[in-house]
Amino acid sequence: MSSPRYSKFFDCNTFLIDEKVGLFKFSNAYQVFSDTGEAMGLIQQRVSTFHKILRVLGDIKKMMPFTLEILDNQGVVQTTIHRGWTFFMSSITITDALGVKLGSIQQKFKLFKPRFIITDEYGQVVAEINGDWKAWDFTITDPKGQVIGTISKKWNGAMRELFTSADKYVVSINESVVEDRRKMAIVSTAITIDMVLKER
Repeated sequence: MSSPRYSKFFDCNTFLIDEKVGLFKFSNAYQVFSDTGEAMGLIQQRVSTFHKILRVLGDIKKMMPFTLEILDNQGVVQTTIHRGWTFFMSSITITDALGVKLGSIQQKFKLFKPRFIITDEYGQVVAEINGDWKAWDFTITDPKGQVIGTISKKWNGAMRELFTSADKYVVSINESVVEDRRKMAIVSTAITIDMVLKER
């Protein structure tokens, strides 16, 4: 089976992420908007009934597997992020719509300074995300250390009034970033970072 082409969902360079608050918070969900406020899709966490039961047992949640799906407006999966059982630092796999591996995320922590190393399907580093979780201020850099994007609670665009609370954030990717499957891996990691950090 051949791998699908680069997904148009990732053509955008600015993604506004808005958490959906549910009455019973067994799973996380976020809506994704463009910088003009146009709805682009959804980030949804898939949780089995068995895992819902385990999630009420406190600290075990930090070790449990999780699956995050990025869907377009038609509900079609664009990419999936999956972590298996973990007992220390997470190793997370990113796959495309056909389940073909796009890359991996190596997660490291130092106090409130999370670090994510993003590799492609061949294990080559394509980007790194570093920042301050408490201040919610991250930079995305390429393998040469050049800044290629940011993740922040700050937004000065037309939708500013709707994106200033603690459960919303903005992912901005430089236009210089090539629109290929490496960009899909980078954006997938960046726009799901809140969920990944919460599961940790």
